[in-house]
Amino acid sequence: MVIKRHQIVSNKWSALAITILFTVLASEFKVIPFNGEDFRFGLGSAAFFFLLLILQPASYVFTGLFTGVAVVVVRIGKDMLFTNDAFGLIFENHLPAFLFYLLFAVGLSVIKLERFKTAPLLLGAVATAIEFTANGVEHIGRYLLVSDLHFEFQEWVLLALVAIFRSYFVVGLYSSITIMEQNKRMQEMLEVGSNLYAETLYLQKSMNHIEQITASSYDLYRQLKKQECHSLSIQALHVSQEIHEVKKDSQRILAGLEKITKAKMEKRYFLSEILQLVIHANEKYSELLKKRIVIHSTISIDFETEQQIPLLAILNNLVANAVEAIFYDGDIYIDMYEESHNTWFVIEDTGKGIPDEDQVIVFEPGYTTKFNDQGVAATGIGLSHTKEIILTLEGNIHIKSHEKGVIFKVNIPTKNLRR
Repeated sequence: MVIKRHQIVSNKWSALAITILFTVLASEFKVIPFNGEDFRFGLGSAAFFFLLLILQPASYVFTGLFTGVAVVVVRIGKDMLFTNDAFGLIFENHLPAFLFYLLFAVGLSVIKLERFKTAPLLLGAVATAIEFTANGVEHIGRYLLVSDLHFEFQEWVLLALVAIFRSYFVVGLYSSITIMEQNKRMQEMLEVGSNLYAETLYLQKSMNHIEQITASSYDLYRQLKKQECHSLSIQALHVSQEIHEVKKDSQRILAGLEKITKAKMEKRYFLSEILQLVIHANEKYSELLKKRIVIHSTISIDFETEQQIPLLAILNNLVANAVEAIFYDGDIYIDMYEESHNTWFVIEDTGKGIPDEDQVIVFEPGYTTKFNDQGVAATGIGLSHTKEIILTLEGNIHIKSHEKGVIFKVNIPTKNLRR
């Protein structure tokens, strides 16, 4: 608990330090719109707003207070070094900037910024109003300290336009980053979901075998009991009971996996989006294996589907196998089209190929041509999983090997994929 509290405090101070540092630096990139005064439009306020959105400080007011002080101190120090103006004049010129950062932070604190982060247009409008108000107060404060109180209409129009541009620019930048993060998390969820889906099918298949073994062992118990083989019948009954326990545990695991894999996804996916996820993931995989592989894709059909999890499992398995089959460099070609009311996925690689005699057993559990550095064989269940998934979608898979690699052809009825 002490460590966690220390980490939280450390993170808060780090966020404050980062906000102050980058805001002070950004504020020096500026445009002075009004002649004869130090009012400026700089990147400081945009950087300040963006950092508040990203870092989520514990206190907006506290952050605005310290940031405003830091900005004023740096500007005063710079003017004292490079100008001959009196300290009082310099102080009066820069003090109003403190009001902007403080009032801007207070405004965000009052509206409870977190409520608006999921509504970019509304967030931009609210931020515009707050920035316009804060800039207006700074502008008024500067006139009160430096010159007689008089305002021109075009100055307020300029303040409003800059507030609109700057606020929506920051909100747009923040939204684009959050969307990228959401897509990344969604991709990770889909990849995990596809792997769980494949394991679920394999467990379902094992459940059928467990059911048969349970029935056979219990039947053996009854036969031995009839033959009055007491010790053997008791042993057979014990085996039947143990298998039954395994069956119940497997059922609980299967129920949990099905709940995860069948959970409704909020986002609908097009076939092209699923294919891009597969390509992106396997480009990373090829880099991990230190291979130079170019993945080419041709898409002749595209539609929304609710079968993103099984499709991702199928395509990821086949494309990952293609990556592993290529020695150091090569190409993978993915073709997606519709023919005879079926959607076809064709994956071709320039790898080592599969011997003709092995093509009849390539989809059997345990078949593998892959070994790790210690010579231990892989599990050999990837392609058997893939075939099981395809069969659940009423599809078929075919394999054709040639001198320069392998071609896998998958066809699934379009009606089973189209949403």
